[in-house]
Amino acid sequence: MRPATFCIHGHFYQPPRADPFTGKVPREPDAAPYTNWNERITAECYDPLARRGLFGRISFNLGATLARWLDEYAHDTYERIVAAERAVYQAHGAGNGLAQAVHHTILPLARRRDKICQVRWGIASFTHRFGHPPEGMWLPEMAVDLETLEVMAAEGVRFTVLSDQQVRGDLTDGAGPYRVRLPREREIAVFVRDRALSDALAFGMPAPEDTERWLREQLEWRCGRGGLVLIATDGETFGHHHRQGVEVLERILDGAAAIGCPPVSLGTYFREHPPQAEVEVVENTAWSCAHNLNRWALGCPCTPGDGRWKAALRRALDNLTSELDEVYACEAQRLGLEPWPLRDAYIAVVLGQVSGQAFLSGNGLGHLTSDQARRLLWLLEAQFYRQRMYASCTFFFEDLDRHEPRYAIANAVRALALTRYATGEDLTAGFRRDLRLAVSWRTGRSGADILDEILQ
Repeated sequence: MRPATFCIHGHFYQPPRADPFTGKVPREPDAAPYTNWNERITAECYDPLARRGLFGRISFNLGATLARWLDEYAHDTYERIVAAERAVYQAHGAGNGLAQAVHHTILPLARRRDKICQVRWGIASFTHRFGHPPEGMWLPEMAVDLETLEVMAAEGVRFTVLSDQQVRGDLTDGAGPYRVRLPREREIAVFVRDRALSDALAFGMPAPEDTERWLREQLEWRCGRGGLVLIATDGETFGHHHRQGVEVLERILDGAAAIGCPPVSLGTYFREHPPQAEVEVVENTAWSCAHNLNRWALGCPCTPGDGRWKAALRRALDNLTSELDEVYACEAQRLGLEPWPLRDAYIAVVLGQVSGQAFLSGNGLGHLTSDQARRLLWLLEAQFYRQRMYASCTFFFEDLDRHEPRYAIANAVRALALTRYATGEDLTAGFRRDLRLAVSWRTGRSGADILDEILQ
């Protein structure tokens, strides 16, 4: 029996809230007394966790859209998070950070080339920020299918995290890791979180003075079975969802060793305990929807009200995507280029590693005329914003007339504008037509109304 160990993994993420034309996050009145939700959650969660050194004591993933905002607007907090992960990597030869598909896209609902793009961009973003490549990658909403896992494995990702209802097989090895066989003779490892224990902390967090009792009642008997016990939950649980969360997390980490279950990071545990047993993945499942991903596709009982707007909005975005992709691919092929590998490499420009012109030169395109280069860079930038349309939060909540769907439509508008700059072609009319079918059940406003409001 493997020695008992314990890990808490925090999934830290915020959607891309910035206005795609100005780069600024607009005022969000419901985040008062702060200007927007990023500021509020940073004050309640990210900053106190970083100041108390807790990012160095857990396993975590930091979504790229959140990392980008923290780097610009809460740089001290960002630096503490990055320094904590790098210190773990230097001390153990394995980091405690995981990468994440960059825009928190529900990957099983994406076409293969977009899966590849999101995974490659996520790896590049992690490596840029933390100074070493990731071994693990977090799946947005834990949404999984075999093609996504195959793409991750092909890009060098060695493990991910799933929930116990998403796998079939003998879980006597606790959280694992377990081997998953993939098509094309590939494989990947999965850690399996204890859903009941994770929910007990996320939805029933004790008061700080009750933490010792919670450890005895919830963790001690699980650790008695040996192996790894894994809690995985939203990082915002600690300080934002529960005000006492930062103190409780620190007390849990301090107290776990006292009951014979010392904390460990997933990266270190994976290095020391490679997978022995195998499990099968239950495809098209997620940790936050029990209806085959319908929360992000068709609507389902996970959210109240009439969810038909989700299917209509997704159809509008998919139709626009097809048109944007065709325009970009035609321009790239006209120049003798392979469009999708070039788009995957464009993350270097997004991260500020190179200028647009240097990017083109580094990819053998220094011979393009200034007009050709300008058009191609505009279309690549349009691809960035059209990827942003699919952030999971676009479809997560109950109604169309909220911040999150509006951000998706705003990113679509930016992609439309860039495409028009590049080619003179305006694809807005078809997008507006499709958006008319997406209607808020609360306010009666359609996606077309939101589009026109953004365009004013």
